[in-house]
Amino acid sequence: MTRSTAREIAVHLVFELEFQDHDASLLLAERLQPEFFSRLKEEEELDLYSERPSGKQMDYIRNVVTGVQEKWLEINAHIEKYAVGWNLSRISRLAKAAMRVAIFECLYVEDVPTGVAINEAIRILKDYEDEDVTGFANGILGSFAREAAK
Repeated sequence: MTRSTAREIAVHLVFELEFQDHDASLLLAERLQPEFFSRLKEEEELDLYSERPSGKQMDYIRNVVTGVQEKWLEINAHIEKYAVGWNLSRISRLAKAAMRVAIFECLYVEDVPTGVAINEAIRILKDYEDEDVTGFANGILGSFAREAAK
């Protein structure tokens, strides 16, 4: 499994955090089980879940999902700062999940360059959202990256 695939799974799990009442570690314990991957592959025919993450990719997913939950308010503040005129509740939940992962990676994952984090988030969104949502998220992440680079 590639880092890109692991990142997309992390985005899915961060998306689920908005609907969950429990800790990220419980969500991860349930969703990273082999049975979960097998069921999704069969039921949904999702290639994304055709292979269970390796140890290295499992660590990456766990780090990102738990980190996003721990830094939730800080990350949301970055999104709100650059979503001029938009309330966070009006932004697509999947777009927020992808942006949260990208911002977390930019701030806290040393081996992921900012450009890669942002490009990957937009690549993921292009598979699920329309051009307007993708462009909106790209604008927010671009503004965040420019400010972070100062």
